[in-house]
Order: sequence, then structure tokens, then C-alpha cells
Amino acid sequence: MSWLYLALCIVVIGFAGAHLSRYGDVIAEKTGLGRSWVGLVLLATVTSLPELVTGLSAVTIADVPDIAVGDVLGSCVFNLGILVVVDFLHRDEPVYTRASRGHILSAGFGVILIGLVGASIVLAHFGALPAIGHVGLYSPLIVIIYLVAMNMVFHYEKREMAEFVEESAERYPDIGLRRALAGYALAGAFVVAAGTWLPFIGADIAEEMGWHKSFVGTLLVAAATSAPEIAVTLAAVRIGALDMAIANLFGSNLFDILIVAIDDLFYLKGPILSHVSPVHAISALSAIIMTGVATVGLFYRPTARLASTVGWISISLLALYLLNSYVLFRHGA
Repeated sequence: MSWLYLALCIVVIGFAGAHLSRYGDVIAEKTGLGRSWVGLVLLATVTSLPELVTGLSAVTIADVPDIAVGDVLGSCVFNLGILVVVDFLHRDEPVYTRASRGHILSAGFGVILIGLVGASIVLAHFGALPAIGHVGLYSPLIVIIYLVAMNMVFHYEKREMAEFVEESAERYPDIGLRRALAGYALAGAFVVAAGTWLPFIGADIAEEMGWHKSFVGTLLVAAATSAPEIAVTLAAVRIGALDMAIANLFGSNLFDILIVAIDDLFYLKGPILSHVSPVHAISALSAIIMTGVATVGLFYRPTARLASTVGWISISLLALYLLNSYVLFRHGA
């Protein structure tokens, strides 16, 4: 039954997440706040809402910090793995030859934030993690770096990409702001309900299967909470909005790391990274390497493909994802 409940959560989160992104775009349009910036922030934030809800539920109700941290870092790895699917579906040419090099900026901030979390996990293992009360010193640093990243990405987009932004007529003339807000709230409620349920399901599966909670949090729960990213990204690829799809994935990784700071605030037993398995540092390292590989692809723009399917960048990303999953399965806690 636990597996059935997990499948149900994935379906609910994927369906509700797709609607959340659509209504978020409508709200951005109707409020006149600008589709480019507000849409980017809403998309990345909304598709990461399950990770936020799952993390808060895991540290406050279920008391499984390993699933909370595993979900966040696992989602970062999983989001980068989605690039393999995007590359496969982009049949005309490798996805990295078309994507904007501007994504390198958000990818770079992703490396900084994920690296900070990974280093903090290692320091916690050696008992050398500085803290302010029950909150680790890394948490305020994460918040500051995240805000700096959002500010710099915004100004970069405004300076470098403004001339390419095409102002168009109203895209949702049949949807009013009130309806959009109602739809956004309803879809959000489903995501919150499913996300709150996920850590309990993950703990049950770990116990029934004899698996490590770090493995379950990083692989199964992370895949479930990343369902909105999958739905939104694949929808963007289908309509030809390639840069929006990639920006959503890198932006979601930035917000996912911010969730670590939020979870840390609500975990009252001490810095959350001091109460999780050190094996999570492997996930952080995997996410950093995968981000580096994607950055190389965005800058070098390789054109070769293996049997007209995906390029060597995507093959490398897939191999790293599978390797990370195997290590967690064998050596998790």
C-alpha cells in the first residue's frame, strides 16, 4: 500500500504542479508585474513547493531530517538529470547548442549554494559546525547568497536579454485574476496535502524494504517532489520555450537549497545538518559535478550525438545520477 500511496502522491503533485505553473503565469500577467522576471521566480518557486512542504513536514511532524535533506539534495540531482530527458526530446539539435549562455550565472550560484551545504555536512560530521542557537551558521549565509543570486540574475537578464523579450498581446484573455488566484490556491492545497504525506510514506517504505532513509529521501521522495519540475519542463520543451525549461531547473535548485535554511529554522533539536547522515555530502558533490558538466555543455555547445539520441553531456549526467543513487543505496544511513 505504501507504494500505491507514493504513486498517488506523484500523480497529484505532477497534475497540481502543472496547474500551479500555469496559474502563476496568469497571475504574473494580470498583475502587470512582468512575465520575464516574475514568471521565472514563480515557476522555480512553485515547482519547488513540494520540497518545501515535504521538508517542513519531515522536520516538524515526522521527525525524519534525513528525508528532508535527502529530498532537497536529491531534487537538485534529479533536476539536473531531467536535462537528459530535455536533450532527448529536443530532436533538432543538442539542447546545449540552443540554450542561452546566461544560464551559466544561475548554475554558478547553484554550485556555491550546494557546495556550502555539502561542506557544512562534512563539518558537522567532525563536530566543527558553527551555529547560532539551534540554527547552523550556514542558514543565514544561504539566505544572503540566494538573495544576491536573484538580484544579480535579475539585473543580468534586464541588461543582456531585454531586447529579446517580445511583448505580446494578452495570452489569457479568458482567465481573470480572481479565477487565477482561486485556481492557484486550489492547486497549491493539493500540493501541500500530498507533500505533507510524502515523508511518512518514505519512512514506511524505508522500514518495509529495509532501505536507508537517506536513500529513500534522495531517490524516491525527491523524484516525487520533482514531479512539477518534470511536468513544467516537458511542457516548456513541447511549446519550444527551451530557455524557460532550463531556467526552471537551475532556478529550482537555487530555491531547493534555500529550503535547507527554512528546514533548519523549524528543526528545534539543533542544526539540521548535524542530525543527518554524512552520506548526503555525496549527493551535494554529485550535484556540483553535474552542474559543472552542464555548464561545460552550455559554454562549449557540443554538436555530436550518440546514435542521434543524446550528446556526451547528457550521458555524463545520467551516469552521475545513477552512480549517486547506487552509492546512497549501498552506503546510506
